[in-house]
Amino acid sequence: MFDNILEQQKIQKALELKNIGINPYPHFLTKEMSIGEYKKKFSYIKELENQRDEKACGVVAGRLKLLRIAGKSVFANIEDEQDNIQIYFNQNVLGEQYFTILKKYLEVGDIVVAQGFPFMTKTGEFSIHIEKIQIATKAIVPLPEKYHGLTDIEQRYRKRYVDMIMNAQVRKDFIVRSKIISYIRSFFENKGFLEVETPMMHPIAGGANAKPFVTFHNALGIERFLRIAPELYLKRLIVGGFEAVYEINRCFRNEGMDLTHNPEFTTIEFYWAYHNYHDLMDLTEELFAVLFEKLNLSKKIEFDEKIIDFSKPFERITYKDALKKYGGLDDELINSKEKIIEKLKRDGFEANEKLELGHLQAELFDNYVEDKLINPTFVIDFPISISPLSRRSDTDQEIAERFELFIAGREIANGFNELNDPLDQYKRFLKQIEAKNAGDEEACEMDEDFVNALGYAMAPTAGQGIGIDRLVMLLANKKSIRDVILFPAMRPLKSDIKEDKC
Repeated sequence: MFDNILEQQKIQKALELKNIGINPYPHFLTKEMSIGEYKKKFSYIKELENQRDEKACGVVAGRLKLLRIAGKSVFANIEDEQDNIQIYFNQNVLGEQYFTILKKYLEVGDIVVAQGFPFMTKTGEFSIHIEKIQIATKAIVPLPEKYHGLTDIEQRYRKRYVDMIMNAQVRKDFIVRSKIISYIRSFFENKGFLEVETPMMHPIAGGANAKPFVTFHNALGIERFLRIAPELYLKRLIVGGFEAVYEINRCFRNEGMDLTHNPEFTTIEFYWAYHNYHDLMDLTEELFAVLFEKLNLSKKIEFDEKIIDFSKPFERITYKDALKKYGGLDDELINSKEKIIEKLKRDGFEANEKLELGHLQAELFDNYVEDKLINPTFVIDFPISISPLSRRSDTDQEIAERFELFIAGREIANGFNELNDPLDQYKRFLKQIEAKNAGDEEACEMDEDFVNALGYAMAPTAGQGIGIDRLVMLLANKKSIRDVILFPAMRPLKSDIKEDKC
């Protein structure tokens, strides 16, 4: 740890500072304002004849990003959370002894607290003429070279803190993410929804079709599952008497990682009694309109080299019609297990012959339709067999009153009229067990307590989940989910893998 030459040299400088009575890690330091606030407060100097105000004073703090020493004067650049500014100090103001110390020990990467008055340089750059400056934190690991930064994409994700130091845009991206979540929270609160928190560790892996992470509770001596989705607990709250609830929180799925998948991710799920899935689609369009207004986005945005048009009402199309319109498939093939299996195999896709028709239709959708849904599209009325928690249509028993929202070829949201018939729900769980035995590793488990809860009567309810990470990707125009998760999951480096030793 900290054993290369440059790090050792920096450590030595920190020790030398201590030896001369200067703590390289002081505390109880205060800044009066951010750099942006300083610039705004003293912006009037640009209009002054001499372009300086020596009576003005402000205290700012930031990390040194650039340092230029010229004899008895120093120009530097410091950066805080959202802005940067040039600072200037010299020997005449600080005194020869302290100035000499700074010249020797102050380095790029250090954090400083600086006090001074505003002025404009001869080249027209707004700057601070420093009267007092103090090292707030001494850095002992050198920053990457300025003009190349942290270019290794893997390193950027593994060392997000360095990525953020070197690239101000990364910080801005995560500020946007925070704002989006805040706007979503405000939207649902204004609609009368109650924010709640439900368990992260579940006794049964349920709420969605996915592989769970398994842990063990030592005190109870039983397995627990990191939650796949909060759905079943949120619906228990509807049973209990709440009529509009939502939760923004983490979910976990023990699956692969790619541009749109991370094993832990953020969602919002919300449940609305006495409403239906058409109401949810209307609500979702309204949410997007609010987000676009708050973020000052055009109705046509660019994402992943595609132009996506949000200016019109989102398209609504049935699952089977989408297979025909976007997948180029006909009714005869769509409704035949044998023909679906034959086509999938012919086109080089996997086809599990044990799966029932609805699951095979889902394979068609995934392979021939999804990536063609560029503009916002609600695909509605899914096969009932792949919708174990959705209400069955009154007009077609093989159809679930369910939708998914697709944008830029990716699923963004999933919603449906909730199944509140406890007997039907019990049968659906049994069918899921059959599917699991047939090879569907992601099928839901039986949850008898949830069925029992439905037995107490759940009001007619519609529920929906939206993937926050994918939504942020879309609105911030980021191609990888790792760009919108502060610390994404990464494969371990060889040096991180410990060998077992006997």
